[in-house]
Amino acid sequence: MTASKSNRARNARAAAQASAARNAARGSTAVKNGTAARNGAGRTERAGGNGTAVKDRTQARAATAAGRGPRTPVVEDDPGQRGPAVWMQIMTFVLALAGLGVSVYLTIAHFTESALAGCSEKGLINCTRVTTSPQSYVFGIPVAVLGLAFFVFVAAIMSPWAWQAARREVHLLRIASMVAGIGMVIYLVYAEFIIIGSICLYCTSVHVITFLLFVLTAFGAAIWGTKPGVAWMRARKTDPEAAVSA
Repeated sequence: MTASKSNRARNARAAAQASAARNAARGSTAVKNGTAARNGAGRTERAGGNGTAVKDRTQARAATAAGRGPRTPVVEDDPGQRGPAVWMQIMTFVLALAGLGVSVYLTIAHFTESALAGCSEKGLINCTRVTTSPQSYVFGIPVAVLGLAFFVFVAAIMSPWAWQAARREVHLLRIASMVAGIGMVIYLVYAEFIIIGSICLYCTSVHVITFLLFVLTAFGAAIWGTKPGVAWMRARKTDPEAAVSA
């Protein structure tokens, strides 16, 4: 009987130990599962946060790009300038109008055979001798009339609208007209000093105006080229608002 009690006691202790071992195993598994779940949730949360951050950065970049607007193409010439500098356009136009005014007066005096106001008729300065000489006609046409036709054309070709023209032919025609004009001036100066032996103040003023226009035209061609209005036209096609504000 004593042996039977001892066996039962041993069996009870073994059962208790086995139960404790099973409980310990269950607790360890639960702890591991909880830790894994927490780690997984943390990774998921971090992944979600990173995706949101990337999306926010992408949206911010898109908004910045939209705020900047389209990039304007780079143009070699200055798109804000319609042709040469404003002082150049105004000066050449004013000189052309002055030459036109003198030519009109010389033409009227030629056909009315009236003396030119304020011009001497003896000595080196002798307007009448110059305007009535054979050299006052070229191919049977009065030089005064040729000068009038020339400055009518020059006043148009030297206007700001012509300087701003996009067609290269306009600027080439201006250069050609001034080359022809300065050639005529050289001939008339030679005729006055060498052949006639007198000069006319009004004719000399026309010669000076033509020479200045020739110099300014050559200067403009050297600085702005033979098509100064083209850059502005290209800017107007690519960016109309920039061309209008120019």
